[in-house]
Amino acid sequence: MSAPAGWEVVIGIETHAQLSTASKIFSGASTAFGAAPNTQASGVDIALPGVLPVLNRGAVERAIRFGLAVGGTVAPLSVFARKNYFYPDLPKGYQISQYELPVVSGGAIDIAVDGSHKRIRLTRAHLEEDAGKSLHEDFHGMTGIDLNRAGTPLLEIVSEPELRGSREAVAYAKTLHALVRWIGICDGNMQEGSFRCDANVSVRRVGEAKLGTRCEIKNLNSFRFLEKAIDYEARRQVELIEDGGTVVQETRLWDPARGETRTMRSKEDAHDYRYFPDPDLPPLSISPAWVEAVRGSLPELPSAMGERFVAAHGLTDWEARTLTASKALAAYFEAVVAAAGGDAKSCANWVLGELSALLNRLEVEADASPVSPAALAGLVHRVRDGTLSGKAAKEVFEAMAQGEGEADAIIEQRGLRQVSDAGALAQLVEAAIAANPKLVDDYRAGKDKAFNALVGQVMKASAGRANPGQVNALLKARLG
Repeated sequence: MSAPAGWEVVIGIETHAQLSTASKIFSGASTAFGAAPNTQASGVDIALPGVLPVLNRGAVERAIRFGLAVGGTVAPLSVFARKNYFYPDLPKGYQISQYELPVVSGGAIDIAVDGSHKRIRLTRAHLEEDAGKSLHEDFHGMTGIDLNRAGTPLLEIVSEPELRGSREAVAYAKTLHALVRWIGICDGNMQEGSFRCDANVSVRRVGEAKLGTRCEIKNLNSFRFLEKAIDYEARRQVELIEDGGTVVQETRLWDPARGETRTMRSKEDAHDYRYFPDPDLPPLSISPAWVEAVRGSLPELPSAMGERFVAAHGLTDWEARTLTASKALAAYFEAVVAAAGGDAKSCANWVLGELSALLNRLEVEADASPVSPAALAGLVHRVRDGTLSGKAAKEVFEAMAQGEGEADAIIEQRGLRQVSDAGALAQLVEAAIAANPKLVDDYRAGKDKAFNALVGQVMKASAGRANPGQVNALLKARLG
């Protein structure tokens, strides 16, 4: 949705990406999802007296990977701080986070919306521990506390307030989501809370330089909710101001059942949290050698791969961006091209068309496709060598998806081999001309639709198996 007339929506997003370590950021407890409540909370996680945190090297390495992937600066020295607040699911009464000296500063995410490109700068990315979870639904008149999530490693990624509208915000979140999965630092499972967004939304009149008062919408765990929450909040703030009211800085929650945001609590500023360096954790030192070792382990990034697809295969920018939106899809496409021996454009058309529709229907990634890259390449071969028409090829693909075998076997079993024999096609053309004298006369009188009707008659007589290109050429030659 665009902003209400005369207004501009300004959005910054804070994203919490759960890092894909096997253990927590300051303890050896498991991070596996779905365990019984409070069975994965160690003495460190529940703040037993005398326990001390020990930093997880794997979490730091994942932060370095992210910093390099977005072109940010990895700090040679960063500091952990205590963020003090009191909530039932925070056992220590403070959260270990980073404040003044984060592990990553700067960087950017490039997004595309409606064919236009925009670079969104990042403020920072810092390491922190997750809190536990309050359970309200399972208890009557009480709240249960599950501390399994307490201490789970998070990378909080903060954008500059450079997003304008919900469509840009969703494009940013999707691009970031794809990137953290691509570089292997987060599984991106939004249903399990591995990737959550907080949207800071404000409005201002078009032409104003000063930012409006922002409200933060917490814990948005789907792209659809992110879009709807921003649109609602922008309308709410504009209507409030136009009615003579004032926007109050606060934290709000999205209520999907009612389709609205609602007040959660007044918004705290940094000084309210009384940040100070954590005395139990020494400063985090990251050597240049460590950074370079991580750099050497990074895969080809989606932006670079997309540029290569455009340059090497002649794909459009949209095709390249769509193929590289998922690491699994990009790998699948490259495997099809390799197996097909080239013809990347046709391969891209099949991957972005029939295959993507199949994956969406099955709700699986490309690496779980029932049609293997080699099988799809075999189908591309048969279209390219004239064995199959485009329509018949789609039928073969669906049969492959149902597990009926490879393309060649399905073609023979169903009798789908395209008729390309010149003699056989000439007989079909002659028969169509003899049976449809009025269409012949109409065509010779300048009615082009009559020609298409004659082609249709030939295709019908061949049960759709005639090579349409050859049919067109033979008819034109015969009719003059």
